Formats: sequence, C-alpha cells, structure tokens
Amino acid sequence: MNKELETLILSAVDLPTIPLVATKVIEMIEQEDVTIEKIAQTVSADPAVAARILKLSNSAYYGCQRQINTLSGAIMLLGFRTLKSLVVAASLKQICKRFGLTEKMLWEHAVGAAIAARIISANGKFINEETAFLAGLFHDIGKTIMNDLDPSKFQQVMMRCYNEGLPFEEVERSIYSFSHAEVGALVIRKWNFPEALSTAVMNHHDFPNPTLTDQYDLFLTATTCLADKFCKKLGIGERHPDEELDLAKTQEAHLLGYTPETILRDVDQFAQTFEENKSFFIND
Repeated sequence: MNKELETLILSAVDLPTIPLVATKVIEMIEQEDVTIEKIAQTVSADPAVAARILKLSNSAYYGCQRQINTLSGAIMLLGFRTLKSLVVAASLKQICKRFGLTEKMLWEHAVGAAIAARIISANGKFINEETAFLAGLFHDIGKTIMNDLDPSKFQQVMMRCYNEGLPFEEVERSIYSFSHAEVGALVIRKWNFPEALSTAVMNHHDFPNPTLTDQYDLFLTATTCLADKFCKKLGIGERHPDEELDLAKTQEAHLLGYTPETILRDVDQFAQTFEENKSFFIND
C-alpha cells in the first residue's frame, strides 16, 4: 500500500462521504430494538434516496409481485440486509460531483458488477448476496473519487484508453503513483465498511494474491473479480464488449467452482437481469 496515499486518503477532509441517511440506516440495522417504522422515518429524511428505494423495491429484481407505495412496505418486502445495500446504492450515485459520459459509464459498470456479484454469490453459496452486491458496487469507486478530485488528470487516462486501445490499469500506472484499487480500498475503510470489502476492492485486479489467506476474503475477492469480468465480457460500462474473454478459464471462476456450462448460464442470467432492471438503478 502506498503510505503517502494512505495518509492522504485517511486524513483528507474534502473526500466525498456516504450521505448521512445511509450512515444512520446502517447503524440502526445493527440495533436489536430497531423497527421498520423508525428506519422508514430515517430514510424519509432524504427524499432522493427514499424515492429511489421505492422505485427499486418495485422492480422485478427484488421479486415484487404487487405495487409498493410506502417505505414501510418496501422495507418489509426487502428485509434489513437488502435494504442496507439498496440505501448504499441509492446514496452512492449522489457522490458524483459531475455526471457526464464518463460518470455515466462508471455508474453503469458499478451497478452491473453489483448485480453480477449478487448472481454469482447466489449460485455459489460462498458469500452473502448483499455483501457481494456491495463489493461489486464499490469495486471501482476509486475511479469515481479520482475523477472527482482531479477531472482533467483522470480524463487523460480515459482518453488514452479510448484513443490507443490500452487497458485502464496500464495507462493509470503511467500517470498516477497509485491505483484506483488502492484509492477505493482506503475510501471504503474511511467510510467504516467491513475490512473484507476493502480487501476485495484492493485486490480486484490482483487475483489470486498470495496475501489473501482468509477464506472469506478469498471468495469475496474472487466474486468481485469475476463480476467485473462479467461486465467486461458484455461491454457494460465499457466502450466495447470483450467477446474473446474466456471467463471459464479465469482462476476466480475455477475457485468458485464454475464449469464452461455453468458460467455461460450465469452470464446469460446476468445479461437478462441487467437489461430488465438497469433503468431502476441507473435512471433517476
């Protein structure tokens, strides 16, 4: 880890923060005596987040069979764990200071990876689905932070990627002294999310990493890596799909027990699920 970067991120006062309503809801969910009504009241304090929660709760993605018109009804349908990941997703979109084509692609890729990670974890049974969702959602948050802090420098990376057809990580190393994975991992830590999420974000381009000795960290990182590659395969949040990418031959797919047949099944499920539900996550 770049110590200079670590000091900068952990002490920075101008970094974006997770909106207050998300922080409060996360804290409340951990309390034994919390009620649906109390949480609904807290979410209502941020109308934008509340509206997005209601919208998402009415999507097929969360199995809604009838129209949900109240936050209490949405929370009852979703459950506390799913509500937590949805509040974070609804809040995260507000962190972007700008929202042009670059930001749209970053957000689309984040949502895609979150949905993919949830599908991978649901079928693999190694990782909690909502933790996987958050890992996918957060995996490239470092790019958003870097873009917010210095848009012109970040655009240098993006333009070289597009004009020269180079991988983002390669161009990033030539312009920055740190990576978006390092930035993201430190930001997740600053936001007080579990260390496992920070570890998965830190290593999502570096798998397998021999330093990952904890089994949970290993499987969560593998899930995050593979979710990222699901998006690359289909071109979600990317300029072009990577049709040559053989997902079944990746080490993370092997660890998670995939065969060529089962990974094709999950990619197809992901493509359909993303297409059917992307408007609920991406559009205001």
